[in-house]
Amino acid sequence: MPHEERAFHAQTAEEVLEDQGVRPEQGLPEEEVARRREQYGANILRKAEQRGLWAILLDQFKSIVVILLGAAAVLAFAFAQWSEGIAILAVIVINSGIGFISEWRARRSMEALQKMARQQVRVRRQGKDRTVEAEDLVPGDIIIQESGDIVAADLRLIEANNLQVSEAALTGESVPVNKQLEPVEADVPLGERRNMLFKGTTVAEGSSEAVVVATGMQTEIGRISELVEQAEEKATPLEKRLDDLGRRLAWITIGIAIVVAGMGLLAGQPTLLMIETAIALGVAAIPEGLPIVATIALARGMWLMAQREALINQLNAVETLGATHIICTDKTGTLTENRMSLQRVATPAADYKLDDESRQDIGPLLRRAVEIGVLCTNASLDEDNEGHGDPTEVALLMGGKKLGMTHQQLLEEMPEVREVPFDSEVMMMATFHELEDGLEVAVKGAPSAVLEVCESIATEDNTERPLSKEDRQEWRERTENLASEGLRLLAVADKRVDGTDAEPYQGLRFVGLVGLLDPPREGVKKSIKACQSAGIRVIMITGDQPDTAKAIARQVGLITDEGLNVLHGRDLDAPEKLSEEDRQRILKTEVFARVNPEQKLHLVQIFQDHGDTVAMTGDGVNDTPALKKADIGIAMGKRGTDAARQIADMVLKDDAFSSIVAAVEQGRTIFSNIRKAVIFMLCTNVAEILAVALASVANAPLPLLPLQILYLNVLTDVFPALSLGVGKGGTQVMQKPPRAPDESVLTRSHWMLIGGWSFVISACVLTALTLALLWLDFEQTKAVTISFLTLGFSKLWFVFNLRDPGTTLLDNDVVRNPWVWMSLALCIVLLVLAVYLPGLSDLLQTEPLEVPAWSLVLGLSLIPMLIGQAIRFYQRHSAK
Repeated sequence: MPHEERAFHAQTAEEVLEDQGVRPEQGLPEEEVARRREQYGANILRKAEQRGLWAILLDQFKSIVVILLGAAAVLAFAFAQWSEGIAILAVIVINSGIGFISEWRARRSMEALQKMARQQVRVRRQGKDRTVEAEDLVPGDIIIQESGDIVAADLRLIEANNLQVSEAALTGESVPVNKQLEPVEADVPLGERRNMLFKGTTVAEGSSEAVVVATGMQTEIGRISELVEQAEEKATPLEKRLDDLGRRLAWITIGIAIVVAGMGLLAGQPTLLMIETAIALGVAAIPEGLPIVATIALARGMWLMAQREALINQLNAVETLGATHIICTDKTGTLTENRMSLQRVATPAADYKLDDESRQDIGPLLRRAVEIGVLCTNASLDEDNEGHGDPTEVALLMGGKKLGMTHQQLLEEMPEVREVPFDSEVMMMATFHELEDGLEVAVKGAPSAVLEVCESIATEDNTERPLSKEDRQEWRERTENLASEGLRLLAVADKRVDGTDAEPYQGLRFVGLVGLLDPPREGVKKSIKACQSAGIRVIMITGDQPDTAKAIARQVGLITDEGLNVLHGRDLDAPEKLSEEDRQRILKTEVFARVNPEQKLHLVQIFQDHGDTVAMTGDGVNDTPALKKADIGIAMGKRGTDAARQIADMVLKDDAFSSIVAAVEQGRTIFSNIRKAVIFMLCTNVAEILAVALASVANAPLPLLPLQILYLNVLTDVFPALSLGVGKGGTQVMQKPPRAPDESVLTRSHWMLIGGWSFVISACVLTALTLALLWLDFEQTKAVTISFLTLGFSKLWFVFNLRDPGTTLLDNDVVRNPWVWMSLALCIVLLVLAVYLPGLSDLLQTEPLEVPAWSLVLGLSLIPMLIGQAIRFYQRHSAK
């Protein structure tokens, strides 16, 4: 029977042992171990198929732009246009090389999971305890675990001594879990299976014996590994949009080439000339510099984010964040510090809220309650205030230090003479301390357990009175109220005794409750507010308890008392099984609690099916399937596991949620910049198409030759486009809602803009050619040089038309961009060299020009910019 159908946690230990066919005092015989290893295989996780270098290289040639360039190169070689063919191939090699280098990296997420199996464990076989490799374990093996051990397989407990296990990496639970032997309900969430130990978790305290019930891929972590493999990585929004743009350009190119070639042949044009014209049109239609611009713009975004403590594993990850509608975030270690802190102390005298300024005057009962918590502990603080031991006890020590009492100081005043360790059966621990006039017992534990064994209650002057039935009920209600705020509560009590052999849990005096909380990270509330202002929903998905999740959500501003909407993991189901009502309820929920790894994956799928671009943050192994499935996965660098860091698209080195906000802003700026670069390139490219097509139809000389077009597109296009791609962007980028998921790089209005500007630029180019031929009476080569330079300089001046609406001529994002000015200077030099540099001018078939010709070039090339500035001036003043 498959592991997921076996509810071992719902069976007694005896039933599980019988089911596995093993006696705990003997363990399995060696021949049975060999048989089961043959049946179940090694206790290892399946290795992920690694993507080779050749596969990465092949991906670089799947771009529509590259395919179109390749077709143009083949056509050029077929008709012996060797210079054009070689030049086009050079462009393909440059583009593909840049893409290959940027994508070549080792993302081996499953190797991190594999490392968990490389360990040794104590196992009992044939009546003897021995140490074996973890991968040799089989179902039915009897395992002996102690504090500090990493659990090597999924186990059902058969014996436990004060056992606490850290399951944060698997369930998101921020504190170690107390384990028990008794069966639990079959349908309880993973985090509530208290009689189970899971592969990859860590024994924090105590010892145990357990029977292996699942190994390898049948373990819970193995199931997560399968989810990671099955999770489909979606193409990023930018990839989708650039592919869509490439397909449009392909159809435009093919259509125009067929129409123009057909009309030319019908008009009696030579076949070879029409082939040359088709190549020219193909080259003109393709924005050869687009992949380079997009790659470098994104690479610069990676560099900028690295300065903000965020490492980007995927180039497109920053842009994807800019398109994000929903950020699904874990609670522990992401919104919170992953560090318990003493927050509240409730005594019969008063309730106290503690903060970092807790050294103010304190009453005797507050001091006594914290004193008991500090005394009754096995944890410690070193000189650097680093805690060692149970996080709850460390938090009590830190709280005591803020109130002016240290563990060492108290032990000097009241030496410890006996300890009664924490017992999961009674849910309490006690320590005996020597005083000048006798012995004192300090007790802490679960509130219900401590209240049950108390006979008196402390009074304001630190004496006592009998604990009445009404008192018990009142403190039970106070416990429930404080727990609803997400606090982890412990009750503290004390009494005087005559000797160390006294029963610790009888006749106690109830002193109060101490409340601990994993506090929100600094700056999280501000970051969430910034996300909300930008139209981004922040959703908490955690394995913690609903009350804890709700309390943190309130503190960070995720939800309000009026808008509480928290769903328990048991209310979630696979997307295909949800009713429309349940789906709508999920889509409106801000906090999900007690969620297991598969449910996290389902939630990402549900939001994506709704049309949202989803970012997922996480730090545990349990987060890896959802990190991979999300449009962008974000792992924590400090607290994150290797598995989470390697599967993620982005790693936050400082674990700061605020870095996500900075990435969102950077992503939006990058998309806006790339959009401007695309508009720039297409305006000039379509102008080339129009100029060549109209000249061909009119049976006039081509205003641009294929190599001239390639020179303009690869050099004088790329550098200004690059400068636009790396600009700082506008100041209002985070005041706008996210783009619609189906919004293209270019919308209908952008295409209309491109059409209009292309017509203006092509008209200037054709006018320059006509005047050169008819007015200046130049021969064809010199006239084509004039039209070539007119287009080249028109491209350069046109960049100023791409400033944001509402800005002024001398104060805008384009003028303030130093890269724009450097690119213009470089491109002017390149255009001059194209005419005057021997060899290059021969290849491009250009000739030197005199002053009248240069006047014609500069005069006509300025017209598009002057029209654009007039339009921007009108837009700015009409908006007032």
